[in-house]
Amino acid sequence: MFEKFKELLVDELQVEEDKIVPTAELAGDLGINSIELAELVMRCEETFGVDIGDNDIHNFVTVGDVVKYLEDLTAGK
Repeated sequence: MFEKFKELLVDELQVEEDKIVPTAELAGDLGINSIELAELVMRCEETFGVDIGDNDIHNFVTVGDVVKYLEDLTAGK
């Protein structure tokens, strides 16, 4: 899941690959703004076939937060 999410960050938002680690903060370390985060959420929904709740997005601080959330959502599939 981490590698697939990392690929999305590189391909969609042109984030430098070497900066993407589980502890990297989306805004602070990777420079992702709210508009880019919304775009990223949509791409995750398409790519992973999940629905991400609007309130859940507020919990996405680090790369690891998003990966864990996606893993939890897709575990039942």
